[in-house]
Amino acid sequence: MGAIITLCVLGIVVLYLGLFKAKNALLPVTLLGLVVTLGFLVSGWNNEALPQFHGMVIFDRLALSFSILCVVITGLVMLLSKEYFKNISTYLSEYFCLIIFSLLGALLVNSYHNFAMLFIGIEVMSVALYILVGIRKTDLASNEAALKYFLMGAFSTGFLLFGITLLYGASGTFDLTALQAYVQTSSEISPLFYGGVLLLLCGLCFKVGAAPFHFWTPDVYDGAPILITSFMSTVVKVASFVGFLRLFSTVLIPLHDFWTPVLLTIIIVTLFVGNITALLQSSFKRMMAYSSISHAGYMLFAIVSIGAMSASGMLVYAAAYSLASVIAFGVLILVKRSTGSENFESFNGLAKREPMLALVLTIAMLSLAGIPLTAGFMGKFMLFNNVMGSYNITLLILAVINAAVGVYYYLHVVVNMYFRKAEEDVMEQHVPASYKIVLVGAAVLTLIIGIYPDSILGFL
Repeated sequence: MGAIITLCVLGIVVLYLGLFKAKNALLPVTLLGLVVTLGFLVSGWNNEALPQFHGMVIFDRLALSFSILCVVITGLVMLLSKEYFKNISTYLSEYFCLIIFSLLGALLVNSYHNFAMLFIGIEVMSVALYILVGIRKTDLASNEAALKYFLMGAFSTGFLLFGITLLYGASGTFDLTALQAYVQTSSEISPLFYGGVLLLLCGLCFKVGAAPFHFWTPDVYDGAPILITSFMSTVVKVASFVGFLRLFSTVLIPLHDFWTPVLLTIIIVTLFVGNITALLQSSFKRMMAYSSISHAGYMLFAIVSIGAMSASGMLVYAAAYSLASVIAFGVLILVKRSTGSENFESFNGLAKREPMLALVLTIAMLSLAGIPLTAGFMGKFMLFNNVMGSYNITLLILAVINAAVGVYYYLHVVVNMYFRKAEEDVMEQHVPASYKIVLVGAAVLTLIIGIYPDSILGFL
């Protein structure tokens, strides 16, 4: 619980730093707060996992491992933030504060043990993002993205709350342990309960960006500031999946014959929609938005492949996807600054202009494509292996076909960097030291996890 309290205090402190014009202290104080948060999470590693605060939260290995990942990725995003935010806004403290509170919501979702805390966590995480997406008030694309995100988010929250209401009406409890006992011991499950499960499935699929609940994703990712897109596609998506996993792969396992066919259909649609639409994009940022939909489909394998390794597979895949996304969006910030464009052509000749950026982005693209010796390959291998042990080979074949499609559009970027000539009027590239640290560090971690996955599997 110390991590939650630390983030609450940190968000308020950051706001006061902005009030007193101490902009230079924002990043050091934020990073220090994240380190303290990380310390609290690590210190609770060997503690007995019991529900706390009247059963509202539980800091078990699942919550701690994914919370550590969220904090680390947020730290990497923050290291990129000072150089980025000072070029687009004067309200630095507001950016920092909202990201911190969104991270707080993510940690609540990771550790919920009561539906009330799940709802609070999702709303804290989402409301901060509604503001961050539309914080550039003079940018019409940002305003449109914020409005779409808010309206669709409110709509999906209605599904979520209605589902929770039906589950409560059938079982008489919001507590996950009592809910599990109801499912396991009831001789006849109420029809209300089945309806609640389907509504919860719809609400959570929206949060993770799975088809056909994905329509908000491309426009919101495209209209938001690049660094906010990076945060949304990593920390927020990871936390939403943990909330999904905690409920469906533990509490609702006895009913898996009911919800698994629905989820399998969603997975197949998500994979094809995400990959085919990503294949047709000319904008790198929009391609990343659509590809994030396909990655949601892969991560949903961890939900349907019921077993002890499902959480481990999701952890490796989430780490791989998050690190690669931070690299991709970090390089995009620098490329857009020098070329003024987010299209694939803006990466032409990057290997000649800035070899380090081209190398780290190549590692990120290979990882997202699932090429061996990268973390992305290991994550896909673990998830595919779990699915192969649970379902027929047809699903695995469809997943492999979609993975092959992903290789094509990810390597499109690599081809442009190494084999296409840049425009003559491209500005000289300047890579700040903080960017070098984040990009190189994330690339090294991607290779370490890909070669030695036990380095992260030990967390579960």
